[in-house]
Amino acid sequence: MFRLTEPTRLTEFERTVLPHLDAAYNLARFIMRNDQDAEDVVQEASLRAFRFFENFRGGNSRAWFLSIVRNTSFTALKRNRTDEANVVFDEELHASQTPTLDAGVALDHAQDRQTVRAAIEQLSPEFREAITLRELEGCSYKEIADVVGIPVGTVMSRLARARRQLQLILSQTYTK
Repeated sequence: MFRLTEPTRLTEFERTVLPHLDAAYNLARFIMRNDQDAEDVVQEASLRAFRFFENFRGGNSRAWFLSIVRNTSFTALKRNRTDEANVVFDEELHASQTPTLDAGVALDHAQDRQTVRAAIEQLSPEFREAITLRELEGCSYKEIADVVGIPVGTVMSRLARARRQLQLILSQTYTK
């Protein structure tokens, strides 16, 4: 079997993985809900990716690397925050009617981004990752399925449920 030499391996790894560091950080940030934890996760995931780079057989390097980031994030959550992995959907909180947003309400763009980010952080980890990968990183349903290791239909279901919850959270925020 052909074994890459260290300089060739490093160059190939940099070419394949480094373009996806921003996406990796975004995913880790929304799963972990903390900048420093996200940085730690991306660093650990990068080291894992480099260690196992010889096993990468080509294909979608973004999905391959993001799946490592995802797995590293959930391992860190389980290790550090066992309550985070057990977030339960609160039917009473999310069952109310969605109030109509006042079209005249004009908020600063930075405030809107912060509000949306805070709303995403209220979602369960599985919903945060689905929204982050689809809406912020522009991944296809197939890519998300590859990253998360679930069927495309489950991705679509998670996204629909995540969007509903996000809509409810945001509508409650804007009507306060």
